[in-house]
Amino acid sequence: MKMPSNISYEEAATLGVSISTVGQGLYQSLGLPQPGSNTSSSEKEYVLIYGGATATGLFAMQYAKLSGLNVVTTCSPKNFDLVKSYGADAAFDYSDAKKCAEQIKEYTNNSLRYAFDCISEKSSPQICADALASDSKDGDLEYSSLLPVQEFPRKDVKNRHTLAYTITNEAFKFAGQDVPASQDDFEFAKKFWTAAEGLIQEGKIRVPPLKKGKGFEGVMEGLDLLRNGKVSGEKLTYTL
Repeated sequence: MKMPSNISYEEAATLGVSISTVGQGLYQSLGLPQPGSNTSSSEKEYVLIYGGATATGLFAMQYAKLSGLNVVTTCSPKNFDLVKSYGADAAFDYSDAKKCAEQIKEYTNNSLRYAFDCISEKSSPQICADALASDSKDGDLEYSSLLPVQEFPRKDVKNRHTLAYTITNEAFKFAGQDVPASQDDFEFAKKFWTAAEGLIQEGKIRVPPLKKGKGFEGVMEGLDLLRNGKVSGEKLTYTL
């Protein structure tokens, strides 16, 4: 991918892992129609993007809208306006897990079939499980996460996870586990990134709000913010 002319270097720095993750999570894992695909159904599907105020979540919501889906998401109330400006049709507060899932289920008329979990820990798998439709028809309920969720709360839901680094087609270790090279992920990523360049150049995909910093000291401060869960609704970028 060449850097689109309508974004800055700082904005371009936000793309790498997030765009790759969205491609894998929404399209390789969940099997959703890619932007520009012709779909035969006249009724829009719902998709839950859990963690909509994360950088990956903000990209995922835009892609899901371009794919013709109704997008519901979770985030803090302070970010409701932000996520709606990036494509969410409805946003729900995750702080009360039971209430959040009930509200999503009511909003989607108990028809939610797809959940993309950009948090993948604490209460997020449970909320996704409870928000998905009550009944699985022919195994049509799908959950995809960014971290492996070994014990997903429901057995009738297909549980998958993705790891963006597999796009390199090189073997590596992650969390002590051997991850093999994947030619399929490499080939998919090449096509997906070619399409992404055009969507960004056309202004159909926007980068997240930026919080800009400078120097290695700034990077270390940013890592502390991430560790303490204090980054929300923006992407940290640093110039050296």
